[in-house]
Amino acid sequence: MIKGKAHKYGDNVDTDVIIPARYCTSINLADLVPHCLEDLDPNFIKKVKQGDVLVGGKNFGCGSSREVAPMTIKGAGVSVVIAESFARIFYRNSINVGMPILECPEAAKAIADGNEVEIDLAAGKVRDLKTGKEFSAAPFPAVMQEIIDIGGMANFVKKRLSERGKGNAKTSP
Repeated sequence: MIKGKAHKYGDNVDTDVIIPARYCTSINLADLVPHCLEDLDPNFIKKVKQGDVLVGGKNFGCGSSREVAPMTIKGAGVSVVIAESFARIFYRNSINVGMPILECPEAAKAIADGNEVEIDLAAGKVRDLKTGKEFSAAPFPAVMQEIIDIGGMANFVKKRLSERGKGNAKTSP
């Protein structure tokens, strides 16, 4: 179960706003995180706390295919991003780096900035604790949830290779 304060932004939050290109000379999170969302909200990094939730509108993560965008959001302490819709490459990059995201248009529209929210990723449930409203999103397929739970695709592949080496490889993806 995830519980955190919502930081709400609008439609078309692109990867250049999430982490401006001028800072993408490094993949070191210590270099990137201080600049997370600074062109959209200069105070974001000062107000976000570990476990908080980012709420966006339509087409969240559009723009370039930089994988550092979801890495930076995760590194800033955000536990999950909820949006009306995600750009396809951002969606996949988020899974690859172990950043939970939920496509839930109703929740994205209804949750106000600053509201406390509770998310059950396994069940695809979102609850606005201030209003009491509950929302449903499609939970991730088991393999995608495993990738997120283990911290991303690199860890997932390492685990699978280790299992193969021990003769315990699963036959499904």
